[in-house]
Amino acid sequence: MIRDFVEALKLEHTIFALPFAYVGLWTAAGGNPAWGTVGWVTLAMIGARTAGMALNRLIDLPLDRLNPRTKNWPVPAGRVKPPLLWGLAGLATALFLFSAARLNPLCLRLAPGALVLLVGYPITKRFTWGCHFWLGLVLGAAPAAGWLAVTGYWELPILPLVVGVAFWAAGFDILYALLDLDFDRRHGVYSIPQRFGLRKALWISRLCHALSLLGFAAFGSFAWLGAWFWGGWALLGGLLLYEQILVGPGRLDRINKAFFTVNGWISISFFVFTLLDLKL
Repeated sequence: MIRDFVEALKLEHTIFALPFAYVGLWTAAGGNPAWGTVGWVTLAMIGARTAGMALNRLIDLPLDRLNPRTKNWPVPAGRVKPPLLWGLAGLATALFLFSAARLNPLCLRLAPGALVLLVGYPITKRFTWGCHFWLGLVLGAAPAAGWLAVTGYWELPILPLVVGVAFWAAGFDILYALLDLDFDRRHGVYSIPQRFGLRKALWISRLCHALSLLGFAAFGSFAWLGAWFWGGWALLGGLLLYEQILVGPGRLDRINKAFFTVNGWISISFFVFTLLDLKL
């Protein structure tokens, strides 16, 4: 049962957003955040991400039952029942709101909007191929959350970081959508691959990742980060290039490697190099 819950909620995907929340948090705190703030941000991210994924699974359940790629997942296969997911989503939402309240008033005021972002992604796939950019906003909110948890107000350096994360996430989500290209065409699910085809989708993904690099560079400049950060930025550029080389016509079997392994390294390495820069 526990394994099925872990698989249903894709807990390993937490590695995509949480390190970027920490980038925003540590940078806003000048490299020395209060550990209480770190703890509440971590709990808020866990709560928000769990609620969002549980609701995503419930909203997508009719499609997941039809899709050959997903029909054996725990929820469509019946190993995890929808009432349990509803209960988990409620508990996770409560954890998220309580944690946001423990941070500062602005975080609590913005929390309902964050929940709307989380729930909106599976809905957007029903009517727009721009759904990938909605997902980008969801992950882009992570560094903003970390920053606002420390400062309680918006500042210029966080904005390009949000943009960078948003385009990074949109770019890899476009690649992941290639796995369902035929299914999406048959069932009217919207995506950039479904709308523009495989080759154009690959180029749009590449453009997104180029824009993400520019966003990260602008963040480093506005936040006055130094050599360690720029070393991490160069490594991130190399990893994005590798991700794009992995996937192409006739190489769709590598998408999972590009999606899980490479993007995990991107988020972790970006945080580690930013932290080293702030500390050293």
